[in-house]
Amino acid sequence: MPYYYYGFDPTYVLVLIGAVICLIASARVKSTFNKYSQYRSMSGMTGAQAAERILNSAGIYDVTVCHIAGNLTDHYNPSKKTLNLSDSVYGSNSVAAIGVAAHECGHAIQHQKNYVPLTLRTAIVPVANIGSTLAWPLILIGLFFNRSTGAMLINLGILCFSFAVLFQLVTLPVEFNASRRALHILGEQGILSDSELPYTRKVLKAAALTYVASAAAAILQLLRLVLLFGGRNRDD
Repeated sequence: MPYYYYGFDPTYVLVLIGAVICLIASARVKSTFNKYSQYRSMSGMTGAQAAERILNSAGIYDVTVCHIAGNLTDHYNPSKKTLNLSDSVYGSNSVAAIGVAAHECGHAIQHQKNYVPLTLRTAIVPVANIGSTLAWPLILIGLFFNRSTGAMLINLGILCFSFAVLFQLVTLPVEFNASRRALHILGEQGILSDSELPYTRKVLKAAALTYVASAAAAILQLLRLVLLFGGRNRDD
């Protein structure tokens, strides 16, 4: 029986650190978005209008801009070719809403140009989903088998979780690139003025930090699994 069964598991601190990082990042993006949602754009364009303009200027006519429920639930769906904007973005003419809409357009442009990290992330999605689903069951089942079989199942579980971590890491360049594209397009097309762009940059930077936080939390969780189970010999 591993030592942590008898008392506090010190490696759980890694999980707590990851959770705190994610909570801080989430709170920051919400507060930053709410702050700059009060700044109305000089152009008066809504998030949906800005998205339509950006897509058309990029020669993308097969992507539909959709209104979805929620707050900051915005995303681009490459399989359905839909750019989904939430309640707080679709009809809002704030610099924050326009920035988020432009960011999602950045993903559509990545898709159009076959941006390699996006293609890789899309390919990893099913493997990452399966991996994150199977990881803990395999590890827990492995605890009840003998040394060789148990070690094999546990290591397989850790490997499965590694695919979920890989997905988080591949997501980072995809999100950073989409934000860079968004800021460039907003300035180039005059959708936002030079005085407004710094506000939008702050919103997108705060949003990017949530992905960094998720990746850090996933890495810490993987480290915990390795410390607890990786390469250990079990005595029955």
